[in-house]
Amino acid sequence: MAENQNLQEKIKGVFEEVSKVVVGQDYLVNRLLIGLFTGGHILLEGVPGLAKTKTINTLAQVLDLGFKRLQFTPDLLPADLIGTMIYNQKSGDFEVKKGPIFSQLILADEVNRAPAKVQSALLEAMAEKQVTIGSETYQLDRPFLVMATQNPVEQEGTYPLPEAQVDRFMMKVFVNYLDKNSELEVIRRMTNLDWDYKPKTVLTAEDISQIRTEINKVNISDMLERYIIELVFATRFPADYGLDLEANYVQFGVSPRAGIALYNAAKATAFFDGRDYVLPEDIKPLAKDVFGHRIILNYEADADGVTTDQIIEKILKTVAIAGR
Repeated sequence: MAENQNLQEKIKGVFEEVSKVVVGQDYLVNRLLIGLFTGGHILLEGVPGLAKTKTINTLAQVLDLGFKRLQFTPDLLPADLIGTMIYNQKSGDFEVKKGPIFSQLILADEVNRAPAKVQSALLEAMAEKQVTIGSETYQLDRPFLVMATQNPVEQEGTYPLPEAQVDRFMMKVFVNYLDKNSELEVIRRMTNLDWDYKPKTVLTAEDISQIRTEINKVNISDMLERYIIELVFATRFPADYGLDLEANYVQFGVSPRAGIALYNAAKATAFFDGRDYVLPEDIKPLAKDVFGHRIILNYEADADGVTTDQIIEKILKTVAIAGR
């Protein structure tokens, strides 16, 4: 128990250290840490200038892990990401030159600006924790976490990510504008030429491994396990849950990965809160981030201005927890 308290204090220390550099992004840091401690990749979306890249950069400094930042562009090649075979004139043999994907934390910046072949290479790394160079397959370092940022698809030069790749992201987090007080603090910091804080390392790789082990021990009751399943099935068969209007808008519900992601994220949230058991209040706030990018709506929903968030809100209000 004392060891858990020590780890939980260190997690709080991560939030404190990041907040010394980045203002008003505790929600974002929370979701990134959930992904890190449960092995899930995180997709961030928001207009430029909201400190998405800055937050991830700062978090990487606070964690004692290898970190690489990849700027995705339309002319990026798979070899730029995973590496390639090069000819060694001295030995007369081809040798592997590993790419930047061989790190523990990967920031895929503006991931939806890269072409399909690059997305395919990234998908293998995310799904299998391995890459293929030539005829050989290479395992990636553990932990391995992709934290990707994307610009809204309406912006010029962006491409919608394939559904299979989007589904590999544990959560999709929308980064919104700051409130007035937070934005004022940002202006004060960024215009102060003497301000240059260097974040300290708070968590080591050993700490992260221990936290993962303790999160895995968090209890979740059979009642809440079944509640997660009901939420998942309500996205697939809304009419069965009395959601007849929503059934007209949903083309495809969430995949089995959504239930796994919600299950793991709820356990991590409980651990962050100092508990060894999950409450319904741990599950519900995570549903939008876990389900939102996996529910595919039809053209009728687009025409009527219906969003996935609205569908999820209605599901959360309608689906009850058995026994309560």
